[in-house]
Formats: sequence, C-alpha cells, structure tokens
Amino acid sequence: MKAGVQTILIAAAATVAFASHVAAQPAAVSDDAVKIGVLTDMSGQFSHESGEGSVTAVKMAVEDFGGKVLGKPIEVLVADHQNKPDTASGLARKWFDVDHVDMVANLINSSIALTVSQLAQQKNRIAIINGSGSSRLTNDACTPNSVHYAYDTYALARGTGSALMKAGQKSWYFLTADYAFGHALEGDTTAVVKSLGGEVIGSTRYPIEAFDQSSFLLQAQSSKAQVIGLAGSGNVLVNSIKSAQEFGITKGGQTLAGLLVWITDIKSLGLRTAQGLVLTNAFYWDRDDETRAWSKRFYERMKRMPHMGDAGDYSSTMHYLKAIEAAGTDEAKAVMSKMREMPINDFFAKNGRIREDGRMVHDMYVYEVKQPSESKGEWDFYKLREVIPGEQAFRPLKDSLCPLVKKG
Repeated sequence: MKAGVQTILIAAAATVAFASHVAAQPAAVSDDAVKIGVLTDMSGQFSHESGEGSVTAVKMAVEDFGGKVLGKPIEVLVADHQNKPDTASGLARKWFDVDHVDMVANLINSSIALTVSQLAQQKNRIAIINGSGSSRLTNDACTPNSVHYAYDTYALARGTGSALMKAGQKSWYFLTADYAFGHALEGDTTAVVKSLGGEVIGSTRYPIEAFDQSSFLLQAQSSKAQVIGLAGSGNVLVNSIKSAQEFGITKGGQTLAGLLVWITDIKSLGLRTAQGLVLTNAFYWDRDDETRAWSKRFYERMKRMPHMGDAGDYSSTMHYLKAIEAAGTDEAKAVMSKMREMPINDFFAKNGRIREDGRMVHDMYVYEVKQPSESKGEWDFYKLREVIPGEQAFRPLKDSLCPLVKKG
C-alpha cells in the first residue's frame, strides 16, 4: 500500500472513530433548555402544603442559581394535578413527550408520586418528591430516576411514635386517610409501636375528602386508647384536631398524635388548639441563622413562613442544577449519578446524601407545639424535643425491599 493512501485511510478511520465517540456522548443540554415541571396541588386540600409555596421555592432556587446552567436557560412549568392520579399521569406524560421537561418536582399526594415516579423512569427523566410521604417510594416502589427528599412515613413514625412510647403512651388507635400515604403512615407507625412493646387497639380508614370526622373520632374516643394517631394530612387533619378538642378527647386524657403536621396547620389551628402536639419534621424556620435567613426571603414573597416541603423543593432543585453542572449534561442517568455522589450542605441539611434507593438521608427533628404563653411571635410555634440523626431516622438499607439495593 502506498504511503499516501495509508495516511488517508488512517485519517478516515480516525474521523469515523471521533464521530462515533461524539455521537455516543449525550448532548450537553437537550432541546437547548433545562425544564423543571412543578406538579402540585394548586387548589385542593393539600394546596397549603404545596401549591404556590412549592412553585415559589423552585423559582427561588432557579433565580439563585443564575437562571442558566451550562449556558442554557432554566424554565419552570407549573400544573395542578387536582389530586387525581390520572390527571397527574396525563400532565406528566405530555411534559415528558411534548414539552421535553427534564425533572418533575414536588409531587404532593403519594398516589400521584408513585405513579409519576414510575413514568419518569420509563421516559428516562427525573422525579424529585418533597410533598409526598409514602416510604414505598424508596422501598418496594423505588426507581433509579427518583429521589425522596424531605421526609417519609418511616421517619415520621419513628420520631413521633418513639417519643410518645418513651413517655409511656403504649396503646394506640389510628384514624387513617384511605390512600397510599395514610396506609404507609399507619403501617410504619404500627411497626414502631409494636417494636417498642406497645399495642394497636384498632383503626378506622376514612375517605380522603371526608371533612367531617365526627363519627370516626367518636370511635377512637370510645376505644380508650392512650394515643389517637392521625395518619392523614391537609384540611382534613386540621378539622380532625379541631373536632377532637370540641369532643373533649384530650381533656379526657387521650393524646392526639399528628403524624404529619405542617407549620401551616398550626397556623390554621392556633396555639390554643394545637398546644402540646408532638410532631416530627425535617425543617423549622427558626432552627438556626441559616434557616432564618432563607425563611425571611421566602416570607417576603409568600407572607408566611416556609415548611419542610418548601425548603425541600428549594434545596433539591438547587442540588439538581448543581448536578447538571457537574455532569456537563442534563441527561437523567448522568445527573442522577452526580446527585448521589455529591453531598448536600445547605440551610436544609448538613452532610445529606442520596442513597441508592433514592432516599435523601438527613437529620429529622421531634418538636412539641408551644403553649400560647411560651410563644414570642406570630410563627414561634415549636420547641425541640429530640434530634434524630439521619442514619437512625430512615429505613436501614438492610431492611429495604428496593431492588436497587445490593444486599451483602
């Protein structure tokens, strides 16, 4: 072979190899924009736990990041899923297929989070859950494309259940919202109670939109259980606590355990009604200087203090954008790898990390609602009872049913 021909062939082969290498690399940013979809409850009973607060938190993170990543604009889309899994699925499918949304945020309502996280895996997009609590999201229903960030039912159950059991309150009755979150919260709390030598006398499941809790509360009251565990959330929970006070349940010696209580719930109830409630939370605005500084900024926009969902939406969005920057692409698998690799150190969590099951591990906090005489301001609601280290707060990997977890 002549030297000139050989040189040409080698150059041609190198060109093909280079072209193949380039083709194998994901585009830095698909569709020339990073798109985040906030899929939340904008108008229903969970809207005060998500809704405009979630949207505001995500937009704050985008603004603080600079509005661009890898030189491309960051866009935020918003939709109301109306607490209907079919509606949520349709919206998410359109976002993925037509609008090219890269990450879906918030996803309050566990039935919806379970549905959309599976769809995100199918479409190779990312789902970051802050509003929903079902521990199934990182257990049997885990996916490689989803992150459960702020809290879950396992951590809530461990915190509040353990605190009350330590106080000698060992017999329980549950009022449980009849959907995925309520079932998981009752199940996780039952496991904690029984593991510590307690007993569950009974439970009643109520429809998610059953705003009148009177008959259910009377059943719980007649059970004579020391603790009535409220395994629900939203406006129904607020109404339950108000009705329980009217029926004299706490005056009769029974303890109400709000197994998921948001600071907006306490605001709605007022300290006179809510005082003494024991609850577990991932975030409190008045915890330290960093939480107070960020919460002040949030308050300026929303005219209320943030809760753990709001703080989680900001923190997780910022972590997602940092991961894109570190990965050099918005391709889901590459970004998820960076998100798991990078620690989380901000006002929300210190030394937080995302495990292989998608659980973001961080400290949790057990609080007691202050008496009116103890409060020094409009949003001064909680006093700290206990800090639960992240490694103790969430389900151990050895007990996980997540297929992504490698068992030794």
